[in-house]
Formats: sequence, C-alpha cells, structure tokens
Amino acid sequence: MRISVVDVGSKTVRLVVADAEGGVPLPVHTAKWRLRLADEVRPGEPIPQTAVDRLAEAVAEADLTASKWGAAGPLAFATAVVRAAPNRREVLRAVRSRTGVELCTLPGEVEAELTFLAARRWMGWRSGPLALLDIGGGSLEVAFGRGRLPDFVASLPLGAGRLTHEFFTDQDPPTPEQVRALRRKVRHQLRDASARIRWEGPRTAVATSRTFQQLGRLCGAAPGRQGPFAERQLRRADLRAAVDRLAALSAAERALLPGISAPRAAQSLAGALVAHTAMKLTGLRTLTVCPWAIREGVLLRHIEDGPSWWAEVSRLDEGGAAADPVPLRIASTTS
Repeated sequence: MRISVVDVGSKTVRLVVADAEGGVPLPVHTAKWRLRLADEVRPGEPIPQTAVDRLAEAVAEADLTASKWGAAGPLAFATAVVRAAPNRREVLRAVRSRTGVELCTLPGEVEAELTFLAARRWMGWRSGPLALLDIGGGSLEVAFGRGRLPDFVASLPLGAGRLTHEFFTDQDPPTPEQVRALRRKVRHQLRDASARIRWEGPRTAVATSRTFQQLGRLCGAAPGRQGPFAERQLRRADLRAAVDRLAALSAAERALLPGISAPRAAQSLAGALVAHTAMKLTGLRTLTVCPWAIREGVLLRHIEDGPSWWAEVSRLDEGGAAADPVPLRIASTTS
C-alpha cells in the first residue's frame, strides 16, 4: 500500500509518496514545487489570484505524480500562510474545483500534535518526556508529552516569514532596535508556553522544520548529504553566536553561509531569534534536530489509526474551510 501527502507551506508545495507496509512510512518518492507564497502575502492580506493559480497548478502536478507512483489521492493540507489568509475559503474552493484534491487547513495545535507524533516515533520511548519546537513560515508550534501524543500543545504567530515581514522589511540588515523589538515580541508570546515546558522538565528536546535544519547546519551539524540517521544537535551557545553573525549581514550575504539557502536567507535571522529565545525561555540548552515532522506525522496517523481520522480532520464546511477538525488531544496552554 502506498500513501501520499501534499504539504502546502509558506515557500513550497511538497509531496511525499511512502510505502506503508510494516507500520513505517518509507519514502519511495519526494518532490517539491517552489511557490514562495510568503513572499507575496503579508500577514492579514489575501492571497492574490496569480498565487492561487500557481498553487492549484502545483497541487495538480503533485496529484498526478502521486498517481504515477501508485498512490491514491493525496492527504493534502495547507499550513499557516493559507490558514491565516482572509480569502482562505476561496483558495481552498479554487484548488478543489480545479484539481479534485480536497486541500484543507489544519489548526496549528493539530499540526503540533502530528509533528510531535512523528518526533516521538523517530526518537523512540528511550527519549522519555519529550519537548518539541517547530518553526514554520507563519507559526511556531510547541509541544510536550510523555506518551505517543502530547499532553500540551501551543501554536503561536511566531513564524520566521511572518516576523520578517513585520519587523525587517525596511532595513537590510535590520537595526539593533528592530532586532530587540522582535525578540521582545517573541518573549511576550512565549511566556506561558515556555513556563509550562520549564515546569515539565523534559528529558529530551527536539526541533523540526527546515528552519531548524538550516540553523543546525550553520552551527556545525552534519550536512544533509550524510543522510537522515546522522545525529544532529543544535546548542544554544552556538545559536547565540549565529544570531549575532546573521544580524550583521544582509540577506544576500547570509545566503553564502553554510546551510542557509537563498530562498530562506531573508527570514533566517528571524528564525534564529525565535529559536534562541525559545531555547533560553524554556531552559533548553541542546536540541536534537529531527528529520521527521508534520508530513511523517500525517502518514503515521493514517497508518496507525486508519483513514477515517483524516476524513474527520479534513471535513469541509459549505465555505470550503476546514470545519471543526477533531484534535488528537489538545491540552490547555496554562500550567
């Protein structure tokens, strides 16, 4: 049996086709289409028609590719950049009518739970009480748990792309005051979630997402060519030095650094500031960079619990928006 997942993010549309035999999602094909939606959509503004057209074309190509690799219609979802758009319903309707793919949006808390599931399966039970940080383009997800699913999750508007648009659009590199203002916002937004993580005292802390992968590489972690099983760690002290380094450079100069790709260079400083501030507030000195994230979480949930859960999570209302997705387990953000 083959399953496919389509993930519409702030920069790309990604497809994973995986074999599901034996309960482990083994990828047989991956592909991506560059959209850079976050470069065209400022927080609170609608997604323009030209971007919707490109999004529909990419989803159609992903669906066709999945079919060629023997997978059924993809489990397709869009993250914060679409979820937060005021014309979200129109975007989802357009993709559905033009491609036949039931693209949906997931609440940030559900994204955090699925990502936690992937991290738990990758790290195993030996990792014990587990904390998770995941920086996307539009949001930061935080989770903690002792079992398969988290006991606590939070989704905060602290994505690297969102904060770059908010704080770093008129100066390159930004001024020290702009950097301090961004850090103040992160501290304020993270106050409750970070207090909960400190109180729980996790045995292991994990980071997922392309942002953390690039920061890990910048701070000396093994390059991607060494494969997913190479252990990669991100230390807070190294990240502190990386923040200062990134803040002194323009976006074009950052793109020349190890691990920092040109499409993400502009938002790399905001991502580093969020990551360092989150580690400091939560008391985490070291993170393990995990190669599995939300796409693997969707695959695992489908394998372990069957297809009915996705039918519930991705139910569409009359307007085309995700209607009351059923969470895995959502806890309060207070301790």
